[in-house]
Amino acid sequence: MATVSKTDAAPAVAVGAGVGLSEPAIRRGIDPATIVGLLGAIGLIASAAVMSGSLKAFINLPSVLIVVGGTFAVTTMCFSLAEIYNAQRMMLRALVRSGRDPSDAAFHMLALAAYARRNGVLSLQTEAANLESDSFLKHTLTLVADGNAADQIERMLNHEIAATAHRHAKGAGVLRKAAEIAPVMGLIGTLLGLVQMLGRLDDPSSIGPAMAVALLTTFYGAVLAHVFLAPIAAKLERNSREEILVKNIYALSAASIARQENPRRLELLLNTLLPPSKRVQFFD
Repeated sequence: MATVSKTDAAPAVAVGAGVGLSEPAIRRGIDPATIVGLLGAIGLIASAAVMSGSLKAFINLPSVLIVVGGTFAVTTMCFSLAEIYNAQRMMLRALVRSGRDPSDAAFHMLALAAYARRNGVLSLQTEAANLESDSFLKHTLTLVADGNAADQIERMLNHEIAATAHRHAKGAGVLRKAAEIAPVMGLIGTLLGLVQMLGRLDDPSSIGPAMAVALLTTFYGAVLAHVFLAPIAAKLERNSREEILVKNIYALSAASIARQENPRRLELLLNTLLPPSKRVQFFD
C-alpha cells in the first residue's frame, strides 16, 4: 500500500504546536490540465481546418447564433435563472485549480486529534478562531469544542456535505444538459440550411451560403458539446468528489476527536477513505 509520511507531505503540520497549527494549504492557480486540454483540442481542430483549405471557410455567424444562442436559450428554459448563473460561475471555477489535497487534510486533522488528546477538546476553540480560509473546517472544530456529542456532529456535518454535493451536482447538471442540447441545435441549423438550399436551387449563388449554414451548425454543435461543455462538466464532478472527500475527512476526524478516541485509530479510519496513493502514515 502506498503511503505518504509526515516528511513527504507539504505543508508539514507541527503536532502539539499549540495555537496556530498550520492549515493545509489551498491549491490555487490556473488548472494546467484544463487549459492544455482545451487549447490542444481547439488547436488541433483549427490546424486541420487550415490544412484542408481556409480557416475562414469554417466561420459563419448565423451558425454561431443558432448553436451558441440556441443552446443557451433552451438550457435556460430547463432551469431557473439562478441555476444558470451559478453554473456559469462554476464553469469559470473549473479553469482555476483550487482546494485542499486530501492527504494534507488528513495530516492536519491527525495533528489536531493529537493536540486535543493532550490539551482537551476545548483547546480547539482557539484553533477554530485562527482559521480564515475554510469555513467548513472552522464550523467542524467549533462543534467539537462546544462539547457536542459525536453522533450529533456527524449528523450535522453529513447534512452539510450532502447539501454541498447536491449544489455541485446541479451545476454540473446544467452543463450536461447544455451538452445534450448543443448537437440538437446543430441539427436544427442543418435542417434550416437544407430548406434554404432546396428553396433556392434556381439561384446557384445562394446554394453555397445555405450549405455552409447546414454543415457548420452541426460542426459547431459537436464542438461545443464534446470539446467544451461535457469536459467542463466532468472536471466539475471530479473537483466536487475531491472536495467532498476532504469534508468527509473533517467530519470523520471531528467525530473521532469528540469520542476521545486514540489518534492512531483515526489514522486507520482516514486511510479507509483515501485512495491508495494518498494514504498517510502520521505516526511512526
